[in-house]
Amino acid sequence: MCDSGGIPPLHAQSGSRSKRAAVSVEQSYEYGSPRYLLLCGLGGMVSCGLTHTAIVPLDLVKCRMQVDPGKYKSILSGFAATLQDDGLRGLARGWAPTFLGYSMQGFFKFGLYEVFKIRYAELLGPEKAYEWRTGLYLAASASAEFFADMALSPMEAVKVRVQTQPGYARTLRAAAPRMYGEEGLWAFYKGVAPLWMRQIPYTMMKFACFERTVEALYKYVVPKPQSQCTKAEQLAVTFVAGYIAGVFCAVVSHPADSVVSVLNQEKGSTALEVLRRLGPGGLWKGLFARIIMIGTLTALQWFIYDSVKVYLKLPRPPVPQPPESMKQK
Repeated sequence: MCDSGGIPPLHAQSGSRSKRAAVSVEQSYEYGSPRYLLLCGLGGMVSCGLTHTAIVPLDLVKCRMQVDPGKYKSILSGFAATLQDDGLRGLARGWAPTFLGYSMQGFFKFGLYEVFKIRYAELLGPEKAYEWRTGLYLAASASAEFFADMALSPMEAVKVRVQTQPGYARTLRAAAPRMYGEEGLWAFYKGVAPLWMRQIPYTMMKFACFERTVEALYKYVVPKPQSQCTKAEQLAVTFVAGYIAGVFCAVVSHPADSVVSVLNQEKGSTALEVLRRLGPGGLWKGLFARIIMIGTLTALQWFIYDSVKVYLKLPRPPVPQPPESMKQK
C-alpha cells in the first residue's frame, strides 16, 4: 500500500496547479494592473475600429457635405450623388485608413483613460477624487486623447483625401505614398492641431458625460442596485448612457470637425484660414448627420468596450460611492 504521507496523488497535484493558475490569472487582471490596462486598450481598439468602419458611408457623405455643400446639400442628396458618381462601392471609400486609424486611436483613448483616471485619483486622494470626480474624468480623458490623436492623425488625413478629393486616389496604398511625395510628413500631421480641437472636447464629453449618466441612471432610473443587475441589464445601461453622451459629443466637436475635413482636403491651407472662410454657417453644416452618426457610434463603442471587458472577465468597478472617511463625518 502506498504511504499516505508521501507525494500527493497526481490528480491532487493537477488540482493545486489549476488553482494556482486561476489565482495567477485573477491577480494579473487586478484593477489597475499593467495587464488590465493593456486589455482595456485592446477593448478600445476593437470598439473604435469596428464602429468607425461600420459607418464609413455616413462619414463619407458628412465629409463631402462639409467640403462641397453646393453639391451635397443633405444626407439623402449626398447619398444619391455618391451613388450616381461612384456606385455602391463608392460608399465604402476610405474604409482601410478609417479602420487602421481609429483602431490605434481607440487603443490609446480607452487604455490611457484608465491609466490617467487611476493616477489622478491617487494624486487627489479618496475624498477629493470622489468630490471632484467630474473634473477627474475630464482631465483623464483630455490627457488620453492628446496622445490618441497623434496615432489617428496620419490615417485621418489619408481618409479625408480619399473621400473628398475626386480623382486623387481610391485606396490607402495609392494615397499615402502620393501625399508623402508631395508634402512630406507634414501631409499626415498638419491636421493634428484641429484634431485636438475636435477630439479633446469630444472625448472629455464622451467620458465625463457617460460616467455621470451611468451614475444617474442607477440612482434615479434603474429600480435596483447595480450589484443586483444582470450583465445584460448593465450593458443596456451602458448603451443608453453612451447614446446620451454621444449627442452632446457631436455638438461640442462639430465646428472643429468641419475645419479638419476642409483642411485635409486642401493643400497649403491653415486651420485659421479655413475657419475664416467657412464662417458660422459653414462650421455647423452637416450637424444633424453628425448627431446621428456620433450618437450611435458612441453608444456602440461603450457597449462593445464593456462587452469586451465582460468577455475577458476584467474587473468592472461599481458606480462611485463616498469613501468611508466621508461617511463618518
